[in-house]
Amino acid sequence: MTGMNKIVNKLLTGALALLMCHYAVCTENRNLLQNAATESQVRTSLILNQEWVPYPDYTDREAWSRLTDVVSEQLIAEGEKYLDFEWRVVKATDYIEFERSGSRATMETPFGANSNALSALVLAELCEGKGRFLDQIVNGVWLFSEMSSWALSAHLPGPQRSHRSLPDDSGHVIDLAAGDIGSLLSWTYHFFKASFDEVNPSISHRLLNTLKERILETYMARDDFWWQAFNLKAGAMVNNWNPWCNFNVLACFLLLEDDPEKLAAGVYRTMRSVDAFINYNHSDGACEEGPSYWSHAAGKLYDYLQLLSYATAERITIFHEPIVRNMGEYIARSYVGDGWVVNFADASAKGGGNMSLIYRYGQAVNSTEMQQFAGYLYNRSGKRFSIAVGRDVFRALEAMAGYPGLSITEPALPTFKFAWYAETEFCYLKNEDGLFLAAKGGHNNESHNHNDIGTFSLYIKHIPFFVDAGVGTYTRQTFSNERYSIWTMQSAYHNVPRINGFDQRFGASYRSREVRFDERKMEFSLDIAGAYPSEAKVKQWKRRYRLDGKTVYITDEYRLAEAARPNQLHFLTWAKPDLSIQGEARLTKEGKQATLFYNPNQFSAETEVIELSDPRLTGVWGECIYRLVLKEKKARTKGTYRFRISAL
Repeated sequence: MTGMNKIVNKLLTGALALLMCHYAVCTENRNLLQNAATESQVRTSLILNQEWVPYPDYTDREAWSRLTDVVSEQLIAEGEKYLDFEWRVVKATDYIEFERSGSRATMETPFGANSNALSALVLAELCEGKGRFLDQIVNGVWLFSEMSSWALSAHLPGPQRSHRSLPDDSGHVIDLAAGDIGSLLSWTYHFFKASFDEVNPSISHRLLNTLKERILETYMARDDFWWQAFNLKAGAMVNNWNPWCNFNVLACFLLLEDDPEKLAAGVYRTMRSVDAFINYNHSDGACEEGPSYWSHAAGKLYDYLQLLSYATAERITIFHEPIVRNMGEYIARSYVGDGWVVNFADASAKGGGNMSLIYRYGQAVNSTEMQQFAGYLYNRSGKRFSIAVGRDVFRALEAMAGYPGLSITEPALPTFKFAWYAETEFCYLKNEDGLFLAAKGGHNNESHNHNDIGTFSLYIKHIPFFVDAGVGTYTRQTFSNERYSIWTMQSAYHNVPRINGFDQRFGASYRSREVRFDERKMEFSLDIAGAYPSEAKVKQWKRRYRLDGKTVYITDEYRLAEAARPNQLHFLTWAKPDLSIQGEARLTKEGKQATLFYNPNQFSAETEVIELSDPRLTGVWGECIYRLVLKEKKARTKGTYRFRISAL
């Protein structure tokens, strides 16, 4: 096998294995959208000929002035940056670089520069309305019309016949980027068709035909895109790709398709697909991908449902369903404070969320908690409101429309003492002493999975002390069979034990057992033995977390079939542990202190420095984090470990 063939084989076996369908959980066939309307009912409910669009026509300058008042200066200035923009050529070798080095950025950087330019120009012209940006908009439309594909190099190997990262002629691919571009260009067509025709009718004619061929016809003709979930195996994964891509496809259908039969068929097909995402999610509403992905998981579900509601005059809506509300409120409850969030899986520890999106979602599901959390984020920003330049015109327009309500919303953080996601197995505990403890169970094949069953994070007065590092910049290796060669994915770099010399394994069968939450004791417990391979010889490893005042108690009770090697306990910390006193690991960060107490007769302690160079990690933690390793002095087949973390 040649070197390139080996790379292609890795692309296939890895990307298909990790991005596509895995046996993960038992879904509940709610089929909420299909139960809300049949295809025939969709046909009679849809508002035709784009009369549903809630935004003014491009020529209605007074209405646009009112809508964009608070952001027009910003958006016009953003558009002006691109009046002399040199449109970037995405070269063949840019696509191929994904195979050669694993770099995604080589292709995505020029592609993203072009899409950001077009979006900024479109929004600027909608604000100003003088035609000053139209020529560059035409150039952007023409450039994208001439591209072979709008899909990213990292996403092409799976669905293409060649299984390579360079676009081939086996058919168009709809991925996250292709869908985004399709939606962006559809809104561009909707607002500027008449203006394009004044320049040259070929512009809008070609754009419409290109969009129909690449998005509408492709979506109806193919059922093999994994994210569509039309051929879903029992318990298979359906992640944020599903609502994200389906939202874009729905927008294209609603903005471009004037044939009532074809429109109804396309819309109903997206409803069938999105039902698979809702079915996959637990009714508790937790996002297993973490808060960084919420805006493109539950958040994109909201966008999809809002678009569907607009297009049917609210005749088809499921915003009243409890699961939809629960999926929304998860983002508010995962916020710790001062910009820090609970970050399991590939999520970042810093964030908070899109305040406008959270506010509008909260309005739709009648959640005061979400609306007030959005108000908190708005106040925390210094009441600064702006539109992020990106490919999502719908969110930009909706943000403008929702701003008046957001700006007067009472700000507040959620006041819960605990948030218990019994099905997803996330547990958040917090108290008036300023401690916020987050722990998880689950399985090791969740979307954007890390091998982290039983891990925890601890924040004191909003400051992270015991942490989850998150993930570095995405490369080919991130979503391949090499994923778990990356340190951030390994259980050895999460707050869990190494048992008999073995770390946790990847796979849905590696999961927690006997997961419980005791509200009275404020205690979360689980058996993590099932997360380890049979070679670890672990019969039971019951871990308990209890929050009491300024102290967190951690207890491990274990039984092994044999004790081949001493166990190790790992703790990732943001502050450097001071081990000068036996039995104590003292941590100091930003004026706050915490001490982890351990039994020095059981363990020796050492600290490892984890140097960080990836900007996605340094932007959160700085130049390094630390791993505290407690090494068992004598291997035993059964025992109990007790740890205490006290805040000072």
